[in-house]
Amino acid sequence: MVGERIIDGRGMVPPEPMELTLAALDTLPDGEELLLLLYCEPRPLYGLLAQNGYAHHSHTRPDGTVEVHIKKA
Repeated sequence: MVGERIIDGRGMVPPEPMELTLAALDTLPDGEELLLLLYCEPRPLYGLLAQNGYAHHSHTRPDGTVEVHIKKA
């Protein structure tokens, strides 16, 4: 992995985290990963990612934060 960008959407109101994520993906270089932090699974985002050629994996931290790691497929 070359680098990582982080969007902390835990204090944001939907759809702001999704909008910021999609905008960041437009400029994400090959080999770089975007990390999205939320308090819930962004299920609507997952379909958009798949349709647009991005892979993701997620896990939940003990504090309830959902980490979504996104990169070009």
